[in-house]
Amino acid sequence: MKIKNFLLIILFIVAPFCQAQNVGTSPEYIKALTADWKGERFPDGRPKVSDGMLERLKKITIEEAWAELIELGYHNQFEGDWKLIDESEEATMTGRVVTAQFMPTRTDLENQVLAQGKEEGRAYEQKRTVSWAISTLVEGDVYVADGYGKPSYGTIIGSNLGSGVYNRTKNGVVFYGNVRDLENLRKIKGFNGWIKGTDPSYMRKTMLTSINAPIRIGHATVLPGDAVLAKKDGVIFIPPYLVEHIVLTGEVTALFDVFGQQRIKEGKYSAGAIDSVWNDEIKNDFRSWAKENKDRLPMSLEALDKYLESRNF
Repeated sequence: MKIKNFLLIILFIVAPFCQAQNVGTSPEYIKALTADWKGERFPDGRPKVSDGMLERLKKITIEEAWAELIELGYHNQFEGDWKLIDESEEATMTGRVVTAQFMPTRTDLENQVLAQGKEEGRAYEQKRTVSWAISTLVEGDVYVADGYGKPSYGTIIGSNLGSGVYNRTKNGVVFYGNVRDLENLRKIKGFNGWIKGTDPSYMRKTMLTSINAPIRIGHATVLPGDAVLAKKDGVIFIPPYLVEHIVLTGEVTALFDVFGQQRIKEGKYSAGAIDSVWNDEIKNDFRSWAKENKDRLPMSLEALDKYLESRNF
């Protein structure tokens, strides 16, 4: 009897804290996932990489970003082999990730998701989970969804939802899956998407299971708040705490190239000397050159000096 009474007491204590798995993850969970980020965050907990840094990221090549991520131990952040919604001009997109996970429909799980979504105040009336992640987007976000590559009856957006994404984010999407109504999606000025294909069917046999949880996009692991660097040659997902480092590394590499090619043309150093580990003479010459051209630098001289102190030329 004493054991029974003890268990009842434990049940009354624990029960108020037990709840169904949320569709949208909590700010506390996102903060735990992205604990290395020490800067500003959105109310949902996602790291807020600055707009200025995202703009500078656009000028970094896929190869520069990927090489540095590998050097830092991140080997699963790139996915290639994309179809672009709009290929009419040079395609580059950066932004902050909002993730969504879609899975094949299973009645009992879908009922739980719908019930939990209703508790969370999501659009429950039509029992269509496909739009739920879109309502969480803000300007500068990139909607990143795992549609598990399903070719039909699983299209993640058409032109109406695409317009909703662009109106909220002024940005585009990255989908490991398909979209529909591509002809009208192309008419949304400024909108683009990295997708795996198209199909005319709408979503009927696929359901949303989570928003802002870790997901897999092909060969890449993606967390909410990651920074996206999307170009024609592929997409890289960068941990937010590494974005500034990746940007600075790419920018400094570009400066090395400009400086080195100028000095080779002037006949001051040989191509072999520039293409090797620099000696102190070349290092000091580069620092002087950077000061003379400080108005053309993408970063401050202070940021450049700090970076060079921790980096071998």
